[in-house]
Amino acid sequence: MSAADLFVKINALPTELQKEVGEFVDKLLKKLQKPSKKRERPLGMFKGKIHVADDFDAPLDDFKDLA
Repeated sequence: MSAADLFVKINALPTELQKEVGEFVDKLLKKLQKPSKKRERPLGMFKGKIHVADDFDAPLDDFKDLA
């Protein structure tokens, strides 16, 4: 359907319906402009798969000579 065909059909509608068509077109345009929302990862997805050593915050032996 060409733009001219749409124009003729929309102009044949009563004013109230023309407003509804305009609002619908605005919603479609806004939908095109929205960036796609990435799926969020569920909380706790990696629970039990990552281990932090008990001495994680302890000073490293490699840097004892510099102190």
